[in-house]
Amino acid sequence: MTAPLADPLAEFLALVTPAFATTAAAKLVLAKPRPGDDELQRVTVRPISLKGQPLWSFVHTHRTRDITKNLAPADAIERLHELLETRFQHAHLFTPGGEVQLLSSKKGKRTLLRPRNAKLDAPVAEPEVAPAHDRAKHRYIDIARPFLVELGVTTATHQLVPAMARKWKQINKFVEVLDHAIAASPLAQRERIEVLDFGAGKGYLTFAMHEHLRHTLGLPVRVTGVELREDMVALCNGAAERLALDGLRFERGDVSEHAAEAVDVMVALHACDTATDHAIHKGVRAGAAIIMCSPCCHKELRPQLLSPHPLRAILKHGVHLGQEAEMLTDGLRALLLDACGYDTQVFEFVSLEHTNKNKMILAVKRDAPQDTDADAIWRQVHEVKAFYGVRDQCLERLLLADRAAA
Repeated sequence: MTAPLADPLAEFLALVTPAFATTAAAKLVLAKPRPGDDELQRVTVRPISLKGQPLWSFVHTHRTRDITKNLAPADAIERLHELLETRFQHAHLFTPGGEVQLLSSKKGKRTLLRPRNAKLDAPVAEPEVAPAHDRAKHRYIDIARPFLVELGVTTATHQLVPAMARKWKQINKFVEVLDHAIAASPLAQRERIEVLDFGAGKGYLTFAMHEHLRHTLGLPVRVTGVELREDMVALCNGAAERLALDGLRFERGDVSEHAAEAVDVMVALHACDTATDHAIHKGVRAGAAIIMCSPCCHKELRPQLLSPHPLRAILKHGVHLGQEAEMLTDGLRALLLDACGYDTQVFEFVSLEHTNKNKMILAVKRDAPQDTDADAIWRQVHEVKAFYGVRDQCLERLLLADRAAA
């Protein structure tokens, strides 16, 4: 190791930028918080690429939570300088060429230690590309996150509770779908993102959304869970308060009566029967960029399919009637979302072995409206209804009322 340098902090910061620009294997860890500052325990920094832009990802590790912020290199250097001046005594820069340490004594004297004759900014044998957020084969939610313990998904030692295996699978699949929808939308550029989750229940997916959007992606998000059962609202708000999760709250309300004014992401999972239609309608009226629904209890159209019809002989069997009502209901919902300016997909959310409520309707708003296509889609809706003898469908009725009022 070399002798201490005249200005160790400046020298250390000067080594970070070329190291991060050269190899994605570089990593920086700030450790040993200054006395009296025991909330923020550690900061880990690594280079990433987000939408083609080089950024530095800061993971601020607190006692009960992590907060992720992505900064441009120039801003990142300023942030590092601030943290080393006010919060941390030690810093460790790890590169393929060796480790550099910036150490502070009790009296505040700094020392820089680095390997002799090492080229810390030398490229590795095969140049690497900074890792993107959407890496293949990874869990979108870290199983060690505190909210999973709080909600009973994992034990205090972060082991998956066997009875929660299906819920854990559902959580990760849901966040994966949400992550890709965010990437296909302009939301990452917004100053603030409003997320509304109707029928939040115990909050498994609501907490997971907040975790991924705010902490993993570093987006300025506020997530609101709406739930009819007051005990569930109290349970979820208590957990959010204990974990000090900013931008996450729960409130009591019904989807058909809730006033959704500004919504960027509207979620309604397992909303029964026409509650899904009301939720979609709220999202459309609010101009949501993303609408995600996992419907259940398709009751509205089922009795309407019993009228004289070429398919009556087939639909006399209850199981066929239920399947046909489900397919028709969700197919019409997808068509109506397309007519409202969304690109809509209907797909299997998770395997039937994990839940029988396994269908997802995902709609991402298009950049520009296509009026001629909308007219053609409305005609398709009328043709499908006429073929099946459907007289009334909730989402269509709500949207037509909006059109008449306009």
